[in-house]
Amino acid sequence: MNTTSNGSKPGPTTASNIQITPPVGPGSRSFGHSDGHTYPEGGLQAWLVVAGAFAAMLSSLGVMNTLGVFQAYISTHQLADYDESAIGWIFSVYAFFAFFCGVQIGPIFDAKGPRLLILSGSILVVLSMMLLGICTKYWHFMLNFGVINGVGCSLLFTPAMTSIGHFFMVKRGGATGLAAAGGSLGGIIFPLMLQSLLPKVGWAWSTRILGFILMFLCLIANLLIRSRLPPKEGGSVMPDIRIFTNLPFLYTSLSIFFMEWGLFVPVTYLISYSLSSGAINTTLSYQIMAIFNTGSCFGRYLPGIFADMIGRFNAMFWTLALCGLTTLVLWLPATILPLVNEGAQPSRAIEPLVIIYSLLFGFASGSNISLTPVCVGQLCDTNEYGRYYATCYCFVSFATLTGIPIAGSILQACANSYWGVVVFTGASYVVAVAFIIAARALRVGGWMKWVRY
Repeated sequence: MNTTSNGSKPGPTTASNIQITPPVGPGSRSFGHSDGHTYPEGGLQAWLVVAGAFAAMLSSLGVMNTLGVFQAYISTHQLADYDESAIGWIFSVYAFFAFFCGVQIGPIFDAKGPRLLILSGSILVVLSMMLLGICTKYWHFMLNFGVINGVGCSLLFTPAMTSIGHFFMVKRGGATGLAAAGGSLGGIIFPLMLQSLLPKVGWAWSTRILGFILMFLCLIANLLIRSRLPPKEGGSVMPDIRIFTNLPFLYTSLSIFFMEWGLFVPVTYLISYSLSSGAINTTLSYQIMAIFNTGSCFGRYLPGIFADMIGRFNAMFWTLALCGLTTLVLWLPATILPLVNEGAQPSRAIEPLVIIYSLLFGFASGSNISLTPVCVGQLCDTNEYGRYYATCYCFVSFATLTGIPIAGSILQACANSYWGVVVFTGASYVVAVAFIIAARALRVGGWMKWVRY
């Protein structure tokens, strides 16, 4: 889908500019699109790529969705002498590299395909998890988890998500959401597994067992993930910053920036908040992240199908709005109740509020991973998708770098009361909603104009 330099386009994508051609293989339908390429929209190879991407998401974003467990454990054991802001930098550096490395990975994918990228990421992710058990010092965690695992995560999930776009256009939202659900499934399984293993075998063997699981998942990803469209010959592997002159792309990137600013705060601090609240026991506190990712698992798949029906940007608006609403209506009251009833027993309302919030926010935020790639893809031709995606996340990665430390500093400034952290999260989502509305308005020609986009 071509755009002009000012971000305008001939008109929104509709059935009239999608040409259907005869089937190209068993179980598949081939759709021609206005970018000149055809898409199988199914078939054995296409769904095997989705399965491989699911395994890649499970081994990369599954670990990312377990950050709360790692943060809660090392902050009370190996790094107990460090404040929350300092520990937060480890996980923010991890998230930064996970997204920033797309600045090279996306264009390399466009030029060379996914196979070497997936293999390199597999080696780094497995190696990092195997070494995590012997980390004892701050710099150990920063180098091994923050840098090595962060780079490995990017090498896995960036080409995995991009490969799906080579096989699907009409069904891209649903297919991407199905693969992205792997990250949420990992966020359910891994915290529960670590909760069970840590008291029995200790930190070192718990992380090694997780490392062996990641090794198996990465093997599946390496065997199944393929690209289909011809490589882009002779192009630079650098991102094109000039893309930001496309205003819808700029506003979409800003929306994703503020979304990521808010997203990683609950992912990192929900367990620590639950442990500190006094209203939620230790067992349930560690299970909160599994509850969160149960909602996220459905949220990564169902909104993708919904987006294919009503439009990707329309679906993105509603899920971002739900993230902000649940944060301010459910989590904020839970953090304020102890301030209102200072000195009294923790309110019984805190536990149900946090559980409901974890489920609903998990569901709404699950789409943050599955819908952002398809929204970016809607702003460009498919053979430029890697470059657009990389350029967007080169910028967005600075949100992941700064969001967690900012939240940690706010937590310290509020005397370890979490209400300030929650306000920061909610405000980030409010701004994200404003920018996605602006991007959509430029593409469809009006703020209130309803079209499937």
